[in-house]
Amino acid sequence: MSRSWTLGIESTAHTLSFGLVDAHGEPTAASSSTVSPDEGGIHPREAADHHKDAAQRLLAQLLEDNSLSPSDLGAVAYSQGPGLGPCLRVGAAIARGISSRLDIPLIGVNHCVAHIEIGRQQCGCTDPILLYVSGGNTQVIAHLDGRYRVLGETLDIGIGNMLDKFARAQGIPFPGGPVIEKLAKEWLAENDGASLEGLELPFAVRGMDLAFSGVMTAAQRLLDHGAELGAVCWSLQEHAFAACVEIAERALAHTGKSELLLGGGVACNNRLRQMCQLMAGEREATSHAPPRMYCIDNGSMIALLGMIELRHGRRTELSHSAVDQYLRTDQTPVTWPV
Repeated sequence: MSRSWTLGIESTAHTLSFGLVDAHGEPTAASSSTVSPDEGGIHPREAADHHKDAAQRLLAQLLEDNSLSPSDLGAVAYSQGPGLGPCLRVGAAIARGISSRLDIPLIGVNHCVAHIEIGRQQCGCTDPILLYVSGGNTQVIAHLDGRYRVLGETLDIGIGNMLDKFARAQGIPFPGGPVIEKLAKEWLAENDGASLEGLELPFAVRGMDLAFSGVMTAAQRLLDHGAELGAVCWSLQEHAFAACVEIAERALAHTGKSELLLGGGVACNNRLRQMCQLMAGEREATSHAPPRMYCIDNGSMIALLGMIELRHGRRTELSHSAVDQYLRTDQTPVTWPV
């Protein structure tokens, strides 16, 4: 019995995902299922019900795809937070059951830190500034004195949530961000040399923090006054992404670091990646983004961080395995080399 594989379970929000890393930390393709409501946003309890229904099938598929059996698993990690409480509890319950049945270590990990570690591994970064852009979070993060410190963050809603809410108001189903990207790209292709004149939106930067709700409201107002949807999508992306890139640049300048790493679902957006590349090039830094399969929520990143933490002496006892939907990035001690 090799027991050399670490299983990771991701269940913070709309996606349930099982992933694996081998003894060297190399991830496999995750087995995932995402809630896609016909209208409206994600209902936490409905998402949790989806996760319960999909779990057995996804885990069986993951093991079959990798020619493994449960006896090959040496540890199980799960997202302990942050996230939607009902969804987190499903993943934690599954992990506890697997840990108890197979008598293998249980490791509850920080979802945000998992995004950092899979990005560092995939991109070969050493000590980057992380621009974390997802549905529920928007943060700029740097490692200092044994923690990943939050240098700036959203004061209201995450950038992904903002894009989805704006899209939903236009009748675009979840997830709305990719559709906004498509509409913006198509409009720009038809309007070569377009300017922001008449499409200006509020400045989202507040020192090192961000605020997106006013930007979203102003974008809706442009539509109400007759602006084209594609034009407003383009303007919304330009303004929101420019704000994120600005605080990332300030973090690079403040810390003296020379690597920028993108993480989170919105990091799949090509325009954001391009803007980060341009900024980094102008200040003789480098910008990195992992493959899109590792930007979105996935079990492989949970497995990787679980393996790292276990190898550095941490495991989660059942009595301390409760989820924390408000867990912050800087609450997790970083006991491994960065």
